[in-house]
Amino acid sequence: MNPTSRYKILVSPLEKVEKPLLSCIQKEITAFFGFQTRVMPLFQDLDFSYNPARDQYNSTTILQGLSEKLPPEFIKVLGITKVDLFIPVLTHVYGEAQLQGNASIISLYRLKQDLCSETPREHFRNRIVKESLHELGHCFNLKHCREKSCIMHYCRSTYDVDQKDYGFCRYCEIFLQDEFKRLAASI
Repeated sequence: MNPTSRYKILVSPLEKVEKPLLSCIQKEITAFFGFQTRVMPLFQDLDFSYNPARDQYNSTTILQGLSEKLPPEFIKVLGITKVDLFIPVLTHVYGEAQLQGNASIISLYRLKQDLCSETPREHFRNRIVKESLHELGHCFNLKHCREKSCIMHYCRSTYDVDQKDYGFCRYCEIFLQDEFKRLAASI
């Protein structure tokens, strides 16, 4: 049995996010991973993760909440937020995921910085899709890649995000297929 036919991925907006943007993310996730994808909010109040000293939200805390609320028919969840995220060892993150876990999150907050003037909406959408695929890749046990054009390359800036292609390098693609085989064997 193909694991992509049994399992689904959930895209969970954590605040009001534009429907066209959610539809785009949903479509790209389905195209890249081959899983059915649905959009449904799991929760919308992120106060439980707010750190007043930093004036940011702890992404690891949000991941735990997403993981706990994930309905059983979904294998992975991607949370989408507009707030500024952090983990204690970094000043900010574009997203975070549980390595080989079921929860990931991206923030739109910093991805909207330094957009090109000709096509800012498309540029913003491209960044969001790349980071969505990157964080979900971690959930499928993909680690950071040295190849700068690979979706799994670690990004320190929006410039780094912009340099990535829409795809996995050949090694990450092999690792992803291996993870799909492992998943199929567990059915």
